[in-house]
Amino acid sequence: MSKLNRYYNIIESPIITEQTLNLIDDFNRYTFKVAIDANKIEIKNAVEAIFNVNVVKVNTSLVKPKFKRMGQHEGFTAAYKKAIVELEEGQTIEAFNV
Repeated sequence: MSKLNRYYNIIESPIITEQTLNLIDDFNRYTFKVAIDANKIEIKNAVEAIFNVNVVKVNTSLVKPKFKRMGQHEGFTAAYKKAIVELEEGQTIEAFNV
C-alpha cells in the first residue's frame, strides 16, 4: 500500500458545520474526522501530503456516542475521533470553501 493510500485511510472526512467554518475564518483551523487509532504525527503528515499545506498544530478529541430516538427506533450514534488542524498563516484548504 502506498503512503498516499494510507494517508487517505487516516483522514476519513472533513467536518463542515457552522462552528467549524467560524474556526476557519477566525483561527485558520480545519476540522476532520480521522481514524480512531491515528496519532497527531500521522494526522499532520496526512494533511500535509493530501492538501499540500504546512501544519502548525494538531488537537484531537474522541467524540462519544450519543443516544438518539426516532419513533420506535432508538440507539446510539457511532463514536469517532476528531482532529482540529491549524495551518500556517496565509494557507488555506480549497475543499472547505463553500
